[in-house]
Amino acid sequence: MSQQGFYRPQGAWVGDVIPWQEDGSFHLFYLHETRLTPAAGMPWHRVVTDDLVGFHERGEAIASSGPSADDFNIYTGSIVLGPDGAHHAFYTGQNPANTGRDGRPLQLVMHATSHDGMQTWQRHPVDTFGATDGYETGDWRDPFVYWDEEAQLWRMLITARHATGPARRRGVIAQCLSRDLAHWEPAEAFWDPQRYVAMECPEVFQWGEWWYLVFSEFSDAFTTRYRMSRSQHGPWVVPEHDTLDGRAFYAAKSASRDGRRYFFGWIASREGASDDGAWQWAGTMSVLEATQRTDGTLAFHPTSALRETFDAEIHGAGIGAGTVLNVPDGYAVEMTPVEAPSTFRAVVRFDIADGTTECGLLLRASADGDESYVLRLEPRRGRLVLDRWPRRSTGTEQWQISGDVPFAIELERPCRIEPGMHELEVIVDGDLCVATLDDATVLSTRIYDRPKGHLGFFVGEGTVTVDAFSVFARAERSPEPTVSTHDLIAAAS
Repeated sequence: MSQQGFYRPQGAWVGDVIPWQEDGSFHLFYLHETRLTPAAGMPWHRVVTDDLVGFHERGEAIASSGPSADDFNIYTGSIVLGPDGAHHAFYTGQNPANTGRDGRPLQLVMHATSHDGMQTWQRHPVDTFGATDGYETGDWRDPFVYWDEEAQLWRMLITARHATGPARRRGVIAQCLSRDLAHWEPAEAFWDPQRYVAMECPEVFQWGEWWYLVFSEFSDAFTTRYRMSRSQHGPWVVPEHDTLDGRAFYAAKSASRDGRRYFFGWIASREGASDDGAWQWAGTMSVLEATQRTDGTLAFHPTSALRETFDAEIHGAGIGAGTVLNVPDGYAVEMTPVEAPSTFRAVVRFDIADGTTECGLLLRASADGDESYVLRLEPRRGRLVLDRWPRRSTGTEQWQISGDVPFAIELERPCRIEPGMHELEVIVDGDLCVATLDDATVLSTRIYDRPKGHLGFFVGEGTVTVDAFSVFARAERSPEPTVSTHDLIAAAS
């Protein structure tokens, strides 16, 4: 993987990201997952980026306090700048050896401050607190703190669970209030939909006339969702398409710069680096930009900075404009003449005729297109899915092909696919794949088993006209700078 626009530390993986933007630089604190056995304790690390393409590792930010400490594991939280000019980190402390009254590993909200520009942090154990009455002690995490200008106080949102009720619907975003960032008082729950096991990594922000509540859940799906309202107090509206991405992109939290909002999450790895491997916790950092529509709903797509790294068009690697695939009752495919590189960006514009059943893009395909990854648009079902051929088989007979599993079930994205012109963009970087339909619907995933191959465009039972099909590689670049603008300013001062 090239690491341009994505980030994974050497010998480790990126867990939940805690983004903070200041003076034009994004400081991205993240849970540094080594997957060591026995576990060494989870610290926060920090990377800094000015351009969302080059990520500069700044090492350990807040270390594990050791095997006997309440914060042996330091889990997700948030950063704010206090009125004293200090940065305040609120985070989750957890130690599997310390259990609460419900018998589960105790989770605590903990506090640290930095007076040197987030270079070093001082813990404040006296400010530590656990779940308030009525909530499970083993679910009290991911504190998100923000300043409420109207009420003139600080609000803290906390991932929590009611102590009683249906087990998979106890999830609640609890709330505490403070005026000094040290003493917190419990308040009425911020959001209590009685819908999910838990709503992880919550955040709330205002954008224009709308407020947005973002959270990650793993009840119905392992995904990041959002809600919208005219007020931070709700009621919260469920948009038609309420997810940021699919199963593989998780725990996304956002930061804004110059009126643009970016979401930082991680694309999960799979066990054994195999397409059939189980999804693992943590992976590679990936960034999506949100666009606000006139009705307040959000569209998502890769950043323009990532797209612009692919500035070398590979002539002759696409399919000719004006190519028509017309098969009223069958299947047709047009293949590219050469294989695509391991890292590329493909942009395809095409016109879908009314009544078309399916169409889409083949990735890393055999020359005849019979074996490949498949990004398939299904207009009648209103979805984009990832499929692959060959699928898994349960035996040697023809009927033992897993035809009853028509795609990677967890990699399905709802979207509107009306007759007419559409654009499908795919960015592949090693085993990472980020597909975007109409600059609005994103599907991120891993593609391990087929490291190379051709591209192709297909249609099933319908007609599609290719308007443009371009493939871009990355040009050779000079080495990235080793320090960010923020660090240069800090050094000068």
